Amino acid sequence: MRLVPGYNHGMNAPVPTHRPIQQLPDQLISQIAAGEVVERPSAVVKELLENALDAGATQVTVRLEEGGVKRIAITDNGKGIPPEELPLALARHATSKIASLTDLENVNTLGFRGEALASIASVAAVSITSRTAGAPHAWEIVGSHLGTVSPSSGPHGTTIDVQDLYFNTPARRKFLKSEQTEYGHCAEVVRRIALARPDVSFSLTHNGRTIDHWNTSEAAKRSAQILGGDFAEARLQLDESAGPLRLHGYVGLPTASKARADNQYFYVNGRFVRDKLLVHAVKAAYEDVLHGDRFPSYVLALELDPAMVDVNVHPSKIEVRFRDSRAVHQFVFHAVQRALAKTSATSHGDAPAPVSAAEITPSGTSLGNGLGGGFGARTGGSGGGSSGGGGGSTPAWRRPHEQTSFGSQLTSTFSPSPFPAGSRWDAPTGAGVAQRTESYGALFKPDDAAKDAARPQEARDTALPVATAPASDDDFPLGFALAQLHGIYILAQNRKGLVLVDMHAAHERILYEQIKRALDAQAEGEQMQVQQLLIPVTFFADAIEVGTVEENQETLKALGFDIAAVSPTTLAVRAVPTLLKNADAQTLARDVLRDVREYGGSRVLIERRNELLGTLACHTAVRANRILAVPEMNALLRQMEATERADQCNHGRPTWVQLDISALDKLFLRGQ
Repeated sequence: MRLVPGYNHGMNAPVPTHRPIQQLPDQLISQIAAGEVVERPSAVVKELLENALDAGATQVTVRLEEGGVKRIAITDNGKGIPPEELPLALARHATSKIASLTDLENVNTLGFRGEALASIASVAAVSITSRTAGAPHAWEIVGSHLGTVSPSSGPHGTTIDVQDLYFNTPARRKFLKSEQTEYGHCAEVVRRIALARPDVSFSLTHNGRTIDHWNTSEAAKRSAQILGGDFAEARLQLDESAGPLRLHGYVGLPTASKARADNQYFYVNGRFVRDKLLVHAVKAAYEDVLHGDRFPSYVLALELDPAMVDVNVHPSKIEVRFRDSRAVHQFVFHAVQRALAKTSATSHGDAPAPVSAAEITPSGTSLGNGLGGGFGARTGGSGGGSSGGGGGSTPAWRRPHEQTSFGSQLTSTFSPSPFPAGSRWDAPTGAGVAQRTESYGALFKPDDAAKDAARPQEARDTALPVATAPASDDDFPLGFALAQLHGIYILAQNRKGLVLVDMHAAHERILYEQIKRALDAQAEGEQMQVQQLLIPVTFFADAIEVGTVEENQETLKALGFDIAAVSPTTLAVRAVPTLLKNADAQTLARDVLRDVREYGGSRVLIERRNELLGTLACHTAVRANRILAVPEMNALLRQMEATERADQCNHGRPTWVQLDISALDKLFLRGQ
């Protein structure tokens, strides 16, 4: 066997060569730093664009050649660099953005370390041409901070020209990908920064051809230009504040989710970041409305006091650390969740806000029957009438051959469509509905007569799916039912055209939201119900888990857990939330500790609870092949209009789709 000199062949590791400690040359120091800062051409683009924005630029031009490997030239119209400061611009750790530790802890600029240009100049040929507002001409420096500053020509602002990246480190250049791949990364960096700054115009040129150009515009238009029309048509605007925190931007509708997480942009004080805490907060907000392994699209900007966030934790400044991570996580989670709660039928038009869900009684579902006595008794109900009220009796909609008073009431009060008679939106008449209703049971349980009589007239009219007086079509975004298709879908018409509703998915969401609200209302103001374990569950834990328990006792108790360290390597679970008393205590404890450590809190309890409630709603919702009368279908449509997140079931599947009249006309070549 041939032995390679300089290797310890028994350990398959290099044998260290003894050398005296010595100071590294400045050039080598800069090249080492470049390995972290200048990972590829896109990193150069990012650093130079951030410098341009910090200089107050309102117009930025990016010119690339061969994916940025041959040339990267960025021109801005910022304040420029005085000639006497040009050498310092290329010197290591020279910057105008911070001067003390206090400045570092309150960074409000994108750049601040003063090492990017020096690192770039150590691995590429760099020239800077700059002209300040009052200067008669521009000045130029070439090479490094040791270069000569000479007069030049150029407009107000700065042009930084980077050529032949890694020309002096050929081994590093071999790790670069193809020209198109490197260009794609550069273009993505430009898009990220352009999304954050719609007040700045950007132009991107590659190999002499202009690829993208975005004029100064509003955030809505800029996001539509960059992310496309599909995102613009399926997004919700968000703008919420709480104390020093503000979150604004756009979140995509769950039905417009993607198979890849490539349309997710999060900014902290204008800086694009990939922070696991923020990503987790948004993901948790989508958990009830996203289907399978799909990923939402969003453009969100978080603004807060710079002293509350540390941006100096990663060489590329793409990660941040918050002083109060739990507060930030909860704020982002609840802000996005509230925005997604608007995904109901009424949010797609100019219809007024729906009435309270409490005014429209859902299908008879006993919380106690489904989850045990700890979740409270049945609220509302039929009062024990012939339609079957109380206890563990079968809900009304499960008895297909019984006619309840609510169904009769629907039949007698169903009015003609509010749309003009004879128009293409005209709905069926009450007579036709009455014939359809004679042999079918009601989907929803009847209200107590006394309770209904005591309601305000407006509430009683709303509780009935269709008012007796003519109504505006905007009051009913989902329109009026026409028929049932294959026992699965409800066919309805509204002013826009045709509406198809998956009745099981829609009813599932309605029940799910109502059960959640009932439990939340019951638990409001009460302490977490916990189950003391007769025999504590002990398990081996590492030092990080033990430390998490010792440092977060109050948080764990608020979540309903009693976990204590019984030795430096052992934890004991003494109590768990009553809801999760049958879960594996060790697995549950590890999951909670992981979340508390990473996010400052845990949603394990809520997620487990929602899984149980989702199962209950799914098993309780109306099933396929259940024949519904037209009034029952209209009752379901009205319920959807009054329910948050009604666009999807709790598994993330869509509950309804709209087919416009224009789309239907195209199918039959009308007007062509």
